[in-house]
Amino acid sequence: MNIKFRLILMNFMQFFVWGAWLLTIGAYWFQNKHWSGAQFGAIFSTMGISSIFMPAITGIISDRFINAEKLYGIMHILGALTLFSLPLVTNPSAFFWVILLNMMFYMPTLSLSITVSYSALKSNNIDVVKDFPPIRIWGTIGFIAALWTVSLTHSEISANQFYIAGAVALVLGLYSFTLPKCPPLSAKTEKKSFANSLGLNAFALFKDPKFVIFFTFSMLLGAALQLTNAYGDTFIHDFAKVPVYKDSIAVKYPAIIMSISQISETLFILAIPFFLRKFGIKYVMLFSMLAWVLRFGLFAFGDPAGGLWMIVLSCIVYGMAFDFFNISGSLFVETQAAPEIRGSAQGLFMMMVNGFGAFFGSRISGIVIDKFFTHADQSKDWHGIWLSFAGYALVIAIIFPFVFRYRHNAALKHAIEHA
Repeated sequence: MNIKFRLILMNFMQFFVWGAWLLTIGAYWFQNKHWSGAQFGAIFSTMGISSIFMPAITGIISDRFINAEKLYGIMHILGALTLFSLPLVTNPSAFFWVILLNMMFYMPTLSLSITVSYSALKSNNIDVVKDFPPIRIWGTIGFIAALWTVSLTHSEISANQFYIAGAVALVLGLYSFTLPKCPPLSAKTEKKSFANSLGLNAFALFKDPKFVIFFTFSMLLGAALQLTNAYGDTFIHDFAKVPVYKDSIAVKYPAIIMSISQISETLFILAIPFFLRKFGIKYVMLFSMLAWVLRFGLFAFGDPAGGLWMIVLSCIVYGMAFDFFNISGSLFVETQAAPEIRGSAQGLFMMMVNGFGAFFGSRISGIVIDKFFTHADQSKDWHGIWLSFAGYALVIAIIFPFVFRYRHNAALKHAIEHA
């Protein structure tokens, strides 16, 4: 089988597993189990907790002890077992621990999949820079396919979403053992200290004020990402309780509507080079923050009937909100950090976004929703919820241009000109 096709299949299943439940678990939680918002915030914080330490640990294991493709397969098989266990859980506390265990297995596979892909491409003398992006885009297609599968099978509020995700994770885990070998390389190279392997040397960047500001805003925007992932699908589901909306297409298939966000993401990636050259990295980051304001604000005033266009536009805007900061942020780190710690610095960037940002965003939003936007009958004031999220993003956008000051260095200028 062609190596590119094999990697496409791997990436497709990698993100299918995540897409099968990530945006719909809120509907299962609120519409099916009727558990509290504060407890649900804890569920989404598991991604943050596991992202803080698990990728580094599995990176050390794959560097020193076991083939990356085998470790990748083991993690997915163990992840499948936890997904199959979730429907058996009958209380929110146990659900938290099972989903945390699942995230400890899944989150490291995001970086392991890149390691396996790069190794396979290089061993076949294939240009990674040119040929990996078209392969990786199939991961986003897999995420979209998962949303459509869950929606069309009406599994959004049922436990079937976990069985679907678990089945694909199991297939991917077994398939991983057929992938090209990616053996540990540290035995052939200079040994790194344990601290350096964990990326702790990158924390020296916190001595630089511009990085302190950058990483702080990375964490704040990471929180915004979790808000939309956690509550978007169940927000649309709640319209089913209103007679005038219950038979609308959006209410019947909310995950399909939400998948527009991922479609938009693939398109906005193509626009980033133009925006970087035209406006520079600082304003591209600012556009991302303003896009988050629009994302939440449009949700606040949208509905599945006459206001459906606002929900759809919100999903389109998501592509700019997500891509513009993540990609321009990684470019900033790549060109501003010292060469010897760039890899660790990128890991620190992801830790702030997907680790601490996800953790605090999930925890605090759940508590706020429970305390201020949940009625006595446990229904949600979605208009107030989305407006408060929009206000949060607006405050970030207003402060950012005044405190984030930096000068282009030659590397950053060159990277923007050639983006």
